[in-house]
Amino acid sequence: MSGAARKPAPAGRLRVAVYAEDLQRRAALSKVVADPGHIVVGAHDTADVVLTDGDCLPGETRQVVTLGGADRELPGVLSRHADANQIDAAIRAVSAGLIVRLPDAMDAGFGAMRETDGHSLLTPRELEVLATLAEGMTNKAIARRLNISLHTVKFHVESLFRKLGARTRTEAVAKAAERRRYETITL
Repeated sequence: MSGAARKPAPAGRLRVAVYAEDLQRRAALSKVVADPGHIVVGAHDTADVVLTDGDCLPGETRQVVTLGGADRELPGVLSRHADANQIDAAIRAVSAGLIVRLPDAMDAGFGAMRETDGHSLLTPRELEVLATLAEGMTNKAIARRLNISLHTVKFHVESLFRKLGARTRTEAVAKAAERRRYETITL
């Protein structure tokens, strides 16, 4: 990439590079990424998150969500058969600095993820809400994006506060990022 300054992605949209050897699979994953409004960029362009079909390229240093990959050190590991909502939630969560594991991916040799040190694991919807909180979205905007009621958003935000031991949105996002070193959040 040239020395030109990178333009920030519009609010709520992330730049996502998609790696897949099979061209049809790459096209399908690119559509899954673009449908919720993310920007699909070239494999070697600046990206907020990289979505890979299987293992990623050696030496990849960006935030990675892998579908069916075997690299346990990556921040996002999902089943190869994860659905579009799970992929979108994982992309948003990993971009916010969280670690994501889908239970199917854990079955592939990652071991059971347990609640540790009294911390409750977050539900898939709580993970999605947390990612939107990290973007600074209002409850009304979250409700529209996730296609849920305002009451349901408030319920999930309160649940996040309780599970993370936070009193504010900013504190919840910060505590989730801090906690990721000690526990894995499961989709």
